[in-house]
Amino acid sequence: MDRPTVTAPSEVHDPTSATFTAAVSLNPTAPRFLDAAFTAVTQLCPWPKAYGGDLVAQAATAAMRTVTDGKSMHSMHSYFLRPADVGVELRYEVELLRDGRGYSTRQVRGYQNDRVIYACLANFAAGEPSGSFALPMPEQPSAPESVPSAKAYLEARTGGTMTEESKRYWSCERSFDMRHVPGPVYLSVEGARVPYQAIWVRPFDALRDVPGLDSAQRDLAALAYVCDYTILEPILRVLGLAWAEVGLVTASLDHAMWFHRPGKVDGWLLYAQQAVAADNGRGLGHGLFFDADGTHLATVLQEGMIRHRSTDSRSSATGTEAPAR
Repeated sequence: MDRPTVTAPSEVHDPTSATFTAAVSLNPTAPRFLDAAFTAVTQLCPWPKAYGGDLVAQAATAAMRTVTDGKSMHSMHSYFLRPADVGVELRYEVELLRDGRGYSTRQVRGYQNDRVIYACLANFAAGEPSGSFALPMPEQPSAPESVPSAKAYLEARTGGTMTEESKRYWSCERSFDMRHVPGPVYLSVEGARVPYQAIWVRPFDALRDVPGLDSAQRDLAALAYVCDYTILEPILRVLGLAWAEVGLVTASLDHAMWFHRPGKVDGWLLYAQQAVAADNGRGLGHGLFFDADGTHLATVLQEGMIRHRSTDSRSSATGTEAPAR
């Protein structure tokens, strides 16, 4: 099946989730090193290096497409080894490490320009009857409809390294509507400098079919895709840094995600986030995804490099330069 067309940012007129669909529509190809292989292209974005959520979601998709006995992915653990170039083809090779009755394990390596840039292990489970427990969803003072969208917030604002191109990207070219409580950290830290925040998240429109995935697998890939956009923000918030801060450079270093139970990504989700630690140029963020009914769907942990040099000429239009933003 042909890959859906990836629309360049300057050509996007209406917010759409089609960019996510294109990112995870992988093409099978002959493996060179491992047991299976797929190719993909990262979404276009207004800085030199690709968004890390592309790599996580593409690797998750590659792994899921090699598990054909009904098991569901329950965890994945990733390392970002090198920056990924935007718009340049990536090759994901999958090693079938184990296929048991209850569990299966895959290793995925992402190659670009003949170098390994990303690696992950993904585990799958058949599931079985057991006891059940889930953390309750934190109470939120604001319903998503009462919180400004990124587009509404940024429309009449500017500052720092933010450009019109990056404003447009943050506003409507990330496939998902993301609304911050207590406020965003695009241009400045809106709200208290506390080590926690919440993001209301939903796709701009109904998620499309993804080749090789059923709807539950597509929704899992959607969580893997969107989780990386904001997971370092609680660290920025407590440090008093905004994305448009001159000299701010960030990069995802490693990432872990657990999928506790299936859930549809067709309406508002709450992504509750907390900074765990920040020191020595790194920060660790923790996130929990809840559906509209308050069911805990997934947990995220991600460590990132956070470098702030006010005279660093390498900072990009969004204040980031790295494999993961």
